[in-house]
Amino acid sequence: MEDKHKVLIANRGEIAVRIMQACNDLGIPCVAVYTAEDKDSGHVEMARKLGGDDAAYRIQNYNDAGDILSVADKAGATAIHPGYGFFSENYRFARRVTERDRPMIFIGPSWHVIRDLGDKINTKRIARKLGVPTVPGSDRPIYDELEAETIAQSLFDFQEKMGVKRPVVLVKASAGGGGMGIDEVEDMARFRQTYRRIRNYSLRTFNDEGVLIEQRIFDFNHLEVQVIADRDGKDPVHFGTRNCSVQSPGLQKRIEVAPGFRSADIGYAFDADKVLDDIVRHSLSIAKEVRYDNVGTWEWIVTPAGEPFLMEVNTRIQVENGVSACIADVNGNPDVNLIREQVRVGLGEALGYSQDNVGFDGVGIEYRIIAEDTENGFAPWVGRIEKFDWKEADWVEMHTHVPRDRHYQIPTEYDPNLALAIIWGEDLEHAKKRGVEFLKNLTLEGVDASGQPMKTNIPFLLRKTENLLEF
Repeated sequence: MEDKHKVLIANRGEIAVRIMQACNDLGIPCVAVYTAEDKDSGHVEMARKLGGDDAAYRIQNYNDAGDILSVADKAGATAIHPGYGFFSENYRFARRVTERDRPMIFIGPSWHVIRDLGDKINTKRIARKLGVPTVPGSDRPIYDELEAETIAQSLFDFQEKMGVKRPVVLVKASAGGGGMGIDEVEDMARFRQTYRRIRNYSLRTFNDEGVLIEQRIFDFNHLEVQVIADRDGKDPVHFGTRNCSVQSPGLQKRIEVAPGFRSADIGYAFDADKVLDDIVRHSLSIAKEVRYDNVGTWEWIVTPAGEPFLMEVNTRIQVENGVSACIADVNGNPDVNLIREQVRVGLGEALGYSQDNVGFDGVGIEYRIIAEDTENGFAPWVGRIEKFDWKEADWVEMHTHVPRDRHYQIPTEYDPNLALAIIWGEDLEHAKKRGVEFLKNLTLEGVDASGQPMKTNIPFLLRKTENLLEF
């Protein structure tokens, strides 16, 4: 494989570093890109260390497809790895990479799979056809007011039957995204007015007056199923579940735990093991149906009564892939690296193992270490990191683009994520104890432009560790 391919990494920071490490493990040369703001990032330093001065190319913008493809041609790349964010779930970019005059491999699912599963309405249709539970509500845009009222009434009735004390229905612009064009309705008296307002907003903003109507679910846990398949898409394999319920007020994940529940350590009001088995089975059924052909994550919400509902499919590697890998083994070998597996199968190799070959042991906790003021709305902190170090241990993995041997100015143009710490323990209490030990021994100091000390989310992470996986 090493004689045949060269991978261009169309990303930055921690994920770029990890893709380089994966390629290096496989003996595959790679090249990186960086912007002026990222010139001091560790991913640039690593690219040059592994591939020389010609292994890092400066570009104007990570979102400039033309710039990235021009570098790919100049470097002689045969494949592009998008990481996460940026172009990772852009099916048009994936199609362009594979169908241009000098075609390359897009290391991710096939573009049509990204397109089909990136459409949440289409994903819901596929799921319902297979008997996979989805959030109750419409599986297509609703344009007729009477039909909308009928669906809303049925959702209120359903919630009352479930014993929900304050039923709520979501009214959403079907063409919207990122929280735009969405409102909550608590009774039918307000529904018609809200429906009309969202419909008109959608028409003005997106030139499409279609509206989705869904049940609002409160107090849920956010679970994920990690899936991988090779290019034939016939026999997808899962690498377990994880729980991503510790989030910021803006619903950005801060701690992830694998597995998603831990009935051996915590008593739940429902059959937690059955829930995990069910969401894994349902996720694999969709993967098989669409011939999914790379790494992907099926995102679920689970109600306090233990009812799972599929939310969406993320057709890319995710930040938290490492916490799933840290509790897994293949044929007894614990050296599992899902980014390495993604690159390998993305370039055409067979997966080489089945579900029977995948085992699990222990509990993993992943901390997202971020420069942010959690006492002030999780606002990003801007400044210079002057000290960054941690105590090495065989039970901790650190992934970061922040240098340990020099000062580092955090670029204001990008998110303030600094590092990922992945902790392994024999059981939940063991992992939590190690997690607390790691966080307390972590050195992370800096100052802002006015000389004020650095703000981080470490106190928040310590506080939230106490109740991990409790529902």
